[in-house]
Amino acid sequence: MTSTAQPPRHRVLVVGRSPGVLERAVDLLRSKGYRADATNVYGRLLDDYDVTRLDLLVFGGMVPPDAKQHLRDEISRRNARVRFVQGLAGIPGVIAAQVEQVVAGEPDDRCRVTYDAEDRSFVLDLDLDGPAAVVVDAFWATSFTPPEPTSTHAQVFAGELGRGRHVVPLPDEVPSRAAFAAVTVGPHVEVFTVGATPSRVARLVAPPSPDGRFPDVRAVTTHGGVDA
Repeated sequence: MTSTAQPPRHRVLVVGRSPGVLERAVDLLRSKGYRADATNVYGRLLDDYDVTRLDLLVFGGMVPPDAKQHLRDEISRRNARVRFVQGLAGIPGVIAAQVEQVVAGEPDDRCRVTYDAEDRSFVLDLDLDGPAAVVVDAFWATSFTPPEPTSTHAQVFAGELGRGRHVVPLPDEVPSRAAFAAVTVGPHVEVFTVGATPSRVARLVAPPSPDGRFPDVRAVTTHGGVDA
């Protein structure tokens, strides 16, 4: 996914389940300039990382609500400025796009992006002083098999758009389930759900093992990002 902003140096920790997704998300975030790490051993998170240095923490959908609330409470007590992001999907590109959206802040009110679900297209109403760099990326799941779901990505549009209304349709290859899109206009990013995740997948929250790790998955605790 392309971003026109200068690489930020925010410290980001991703907490989830799938080892492969976590590792790819860290690689992607680091390639964009973030100090990023990830873990699925959330029972040791407060010992493994200096949470006072965190800027953002992303929760995956497989983290049980009670563990999530405990971490929110304890990390907020130690670091009042940290921001929490609820991940939309176990897709590395979506995780990175959500981080970029939070870091970039609110979009310019002269540039409005909406998604027309009936027409499966994005409508961009631009009232800027000059042309803006616009990128539309689509991401979707290709397999829901735990603990390593797979996904893919397609760049739908990349170019400059001037003032006025512009319509960017999604190609037919983007499915109607477990699909997402990131629309970048200048330095700002907005993430959209363009196909809901099946409820049977959304309910797959496994109980943790005694060490606070999801059962039957390889333990992941990366370093070199948050504490760097």
